Amino acid sequence: MYRIAMEKLMNWKESKRRKPLIIEGARQVGKTWLMKEFGKSAYRDTVYINFDSNSRMSELFASDLDIDRLIMGLELYAGRKIDSDNTLLIFDEVQEVPRALASLKYFYENAPQYHIVCAGSLLGIALHEGTSFPVGKVDFLKLYPLSFKEFLMATEKERFTELLDRRDFDMVASFKQTYIDA
Repeated sequence: MYRIAMEKLMNWKESKRRKPLIIEGARQVGKTWLMKEFGKSAYRDTVYINFDSNSRMSELFASDLDIDRLIMGLELYAGRKIDSDNTLLIFDEVQEVPRALASLKYFYENAPQYHIVCAGSLLGIALHEGTSFPVGKVDFLKLYPLSFKEFLMATEKERFTELLDRRDFDMVASFKQTYIDA
């Protein structure tokens, strides 16, 4: 399935000023799917960590936020080495371990070579009191539900997107039933 946000993720990956990325969006808009699909298509390896009810990650991030120690812990958890150039680190439901969110500041300042994408339901709302948010040390991407164009592409009606792009509304009107039945 095509998502316009994938292009933005590719630009983020190639940016020389890349910071850890937080994907914001309502529940069920495809944040987790997008992160995993991005990892599959743009990296040799992906380490996916879901922080929801993950006591091991709570313990790992409860101590100091030394990046070398964190990377070792993430490698032990994933069961493989993390290559900073070729591995995407996905922190899903990151709001569940507030110190993991705070660690993004240290990844940016001390180890910007790591590619980290995060998401979490209610990320801006559910932060625990006293949690340090890495203001200015992360990039953001807002994800919305599928656009009509993305929907058409997902239903294999790419030609109809061309009509919309060309603003050929006479042709659109001629085939309106096709849009309705999409």
